[in-house]
Amino acid sequence: MEKHKIGDSIIEIVQGDITKQSDIEAIVNAANAHLRIGGGVAGAIHRAAGPELELESIKHAPIEPGEAVITGGHDLNNKYVIHCLGPVYNKDKPHEKLLADCYINALKICDERNINSIAFPAISTGIFGYPIEEATEIALKQIIECKEILNFPKIIRLVLFSDNDHEVYIKTIKKLL
Repeated sequence: MEKHKIGDSIIEIVQGDITKQSDIEAIVNAANAHLRIGGGVAGAIHRAAGPELELESIKHAPIEPGEAVITGGHDLNNKYVIHCLGPVYNKDKPHEKLLADCYINALKICDERNINSIAFPAISTGIFGYPIEEATEIALKQIIECKEILNFPKIIRLVLFSDNDHEVYIKTIKKLL
């Protein structure tokens, strides 16, 4: 685990499964617009949380790229799931701003609700086609900037599924700090 202190918060970069972050209060779902089960991260989170997650989340649907909404964690070991709709690369424009908005809006929800810890996957880098290097730089810059103005969360964990994504995040955070 790679750790970096930003003000009174810690950014952690780990390789693993977003559904297995039992010490984290809120996990982020890289959602689809209708907040349904889907594939990739959304599928894994919905399967782990059970059918009640979809029943609760669809009440908030549809959402637009860059938006974030919060639900309970249901069968997960996390109190909350924050659903973010990332942009489809080169389709949803401006994709840089929309991706940044995902991180900003999820962190604002944490601040508003005093949520102490959050875990993010690499939003939009799977079937939405966002290049990992570009997406990582946007994600980390937004997290660092938000931590200068928000009180919560105190722990921000970035959970990367693949070796390559994990390496890109570590390399990028070292460059930015």
